[in-house]
Amino acid sequence: MQHTPIKPSQEILDLYDKYAHGLMSRRTFFERLSAYAVGGLTVAALAESVLPNYALAEQVKADDERIMAEDVPYQSPKGAGDMMGYLVMPKDASAAHKKPGVVVIHENRGLNPYIRDVARRVAVAGYIAFAPDALYPLGGYPGNDDDGRTMQRQRDTGEMVEDFAAAVTFLQNHEASTGNVGCVGFCFGGSVSNRLAAKIPSLKASVPFYGGGVPAEDVPAIQAPLLIHLGELDERVNAGWPAYEEALKANGKDYEMHMYEGANHGFHNDTTPRYDAHAAELAWARTLAFFEKHLS
Repeated sequence: MQHTPIKPSQEILDLYDKYAHGLMSRRTFFERLSAYAVGGLTVAALAESVLPNYALAEQVKADDERIMAEDVPYQSPKGAGDMMGYLVMPKDASAAHKKPGVVVIHENRGLNPYIRDVARRVAVAGYIAFAPDALYPLGGYPGNDDDGRTMQRQRDTGEMVEDFAAAVTFLQNHEASTGNVGCVGFCFGGSVSNRLAAKIPSLKASVPFYGGGVPAEDVPAIQAPLLIHLGELDERVNAGWPAYEEALKANGKDYEMHMYEGANHGFHNDTTPRYDAHAAELAWARTLAFFEKHLS
C-alpha cells in the first residue's frame, strides 16, 4: 500500500531551516515537531517529510555519455592541504578544445549527491565543473546530511574558503580550461561565492544562491559580476540583503539580484520539499545565461 507523501507546512519548513543551519539542536527540532503530530501523523513521519531524498538527485546520471566524471585530488596550501573535488568535463573537453570552468560550492554538509548532480548539469551545459568536498580532510561526505553538518562545523570557515579559492586556481590551471572560471554556490556555498568574489580578482563571475554577503569593508575588493538568487520566504538570509545591496551600490559593483516569490531557502534543491520548480528552473536558466556572458 502506497502512502500519500506529507506536504509540510511553512512552520515545519521554518523549523527545519533552523535545525539545518545549526540554530536548533536535533532534540529541540523533534520536540517542536511534536506540536504538529496530529491526526495520525507521527514526529518521525514529519521529520522524514522535510529531509532530502537523494534518490531524486539525478537530473544527469553519473555515466551520462555527454560527460567525463571523476574524483580528483588537489592542493590547498593555505587551507587544509590535501583536498579532493568532483571533476566533471564535457566529453569533448581537452587541451586542444578548451572550456571555461565553474567551481560548484556545496551547502553546510559536504559534497552530497545533489551537489554532484549540479556539477554534472554544469558540465552538460558546456563547462568544466569542479565541486570540492570541504569534508575531505575529515574523511569526506559521510553519506548523510546530519553527520555531514556535524563534521563541517568542526572545520574552520576561513580554511574552507581557502580550500575553495584553491579550487578556482586548480580549474584556472587545468589543461582543458580556458582559464576563465566562475563559481556557483548554495546556502553556505552561496556565502562562499560572495567571499570568493571579494578574494579572487581573477574570478570572472559569481552566482550565490541564498547566501550571506560579505562585510561592507570587503565589498570594494569585489571584481567579479554577481548574480544573486534569493527566496522571498528566506527571512534569515534576506535580513542581510539591504545592507549588502547598499554597499554594492555605494561601490559601483556589477550585480543583479532576483527575489523569487513564494520560494524558501534551498528552493533550487530538488531533493527536498523546499524545492520550487518554477523558481529553480528560472534561476538556473539565468545562471547559465550569466556564465555564457561572462565566461565565454
